[in-house]
Amino acid sequence: MNTNFTARKFSASPKLQEFATEEVKKLNRFFNGILTCDIVLEPTPDNDEPARAELTVKVKQDLLNASESGPAYEQAIRSAVDNMRRQLIKYKDKRFSRN
Repeated sequence: MNTNFTARKFSASPKLQEFATEEVKKLNRFFNGILTCDIVLEPTPDNDEPARAELTVKVKQDLLNASESGPAYEQAIRSAVDNMRRQLIKYKDKRFSRN
């Protein structure tokens, strides 16, 4: 899986980049056909949840998108990865359960 990381309107630390990349790599456990994954982090004007994480996962013939906000980037990333995990499981069930 090829992973692209983007931090909009702020400079992300290497530790945050590594955390995001490692969390996204866990998605391979649920679906092995992931081609690329784009991680986009950006601040939001919301005071309660100022951090936003967006994942765009390209699988064969489809794009899956998950976007979550949270009080910290790490929490937003975990929520987005969890959301993407559910989408991948559903995609896998629909795609490969047809007989």
